[in-house]
Amino acid sequence: RVEAVHLRVGRLRQIVPDTLVYCWSLVIADTPLEGSLIDVEDVPARLHCAQCGTTSELGDLPMFACPACGSVEVEVVAGEEFLVTALDLADA
Repeated sequence: RVEAVHLRVGRLRQIVPDTLVYCWSLVIADTPLEGSLIDVEDVPARLHCAQCGTTSELGDLPMFACPACGSVEVEVVAGEEFLVTALDLADA
């Protein structure tokens, strides 16, 4: 039996962690996962600038430009994750 499912969810995934936790109990009803918990780790979005090499975190109002030099030659290096990282299983 699965006791808990651990997830890493990036902020750019457009998933609201609280809503995901709430919906979990609805989705798993009458399935082998019923009674399990979901643990969501929020992953901030980060950009890496090709011009100056700065890695920075995106704020609440995402601007895809380097805050250090203003360049738009940036790459998203974190924040797009949606990964199951672990399962907690009950003792047999």
